Amino acid sequence: MRKRTLKPLKHSVSDDDIIKEALNCLKKRFRRGKVITKPAETIDYLQLKLAEREHEVFCVMYLDNRHRILCFEELFRGSIDSTHVYPREIVKLALQHNAAAVILAHNHPSGSAEPSQADQQITQRIKETLTLFEIRVLDHIVIGAIETVSFAERGLM
Repeated sequence: MRKRTLKPLKHSVSDDDIIKEALNCLKKRFRRGKVITKPAETIDYLQLKLAEREHEVFCVMYLDNRHRILCFEELFRGSIDSTHVYPREIVKLALQHNAAAVILAHNHPSGSAEPSQADQQITQRIKETLTLFEIRVLDHIVIGAIETVSFAERGLM
């Protein structure tokens, strides 16, 4: 592992500065071609990207057949408690990126990461739709203020 030298910290570093630097580090880790091997790293990345959003955002990470990142996109933005998700758009982009698999993610601005019935239904619809194109849905991760829920870990996939 390559050692990184950290920039000297200013005496008054804000939380926003720390989060910005953490996002920059994670962005480098989640560059195109990076192999997804540790679910915890993916969750950390998604938490930093989505946890503090005041509105719901639905994202998709497109992967090749070796689980290398092709692209990460925030596709749909909603209100404080819902967003409209269109499986057709996910398929369209998956085919454009030549993806073999995807990881779905969205946040719950309410703070609770507990998946709703609607979350489970849209996950099933997306999974069924992508299956027609031989694209696997590896996981759907829900990000709350502090906690996260992985559909795969809960056996909901």
